[in-house]
Amino acid sequence: MQIQLNGEDTQVAAVNLADLVIELGLEQRMIAIERNMEVVPKSEYASTDLEESDRIELVHMIGGG
Repeated sequence: MQIQLNGEDTQVAAVNLADLVIELGLEQRMIAIERNMEVVPKSEYASTDLEESDRIELVHMIGGG
């Protein structure tokens, strides 16, 4: 499926946001996701299906100091 991920056209196999997090090799607790300009709560990642041409903005928090 073709989506726009952080402004770039990207081909993914994921069917929902939880699958996308796994496909990208990220930790769910360290990210925030916006789908089509709406923030999605972490509790809804597994139930939020991806659709062709979705616009996903994904922010990965990095610890440090």
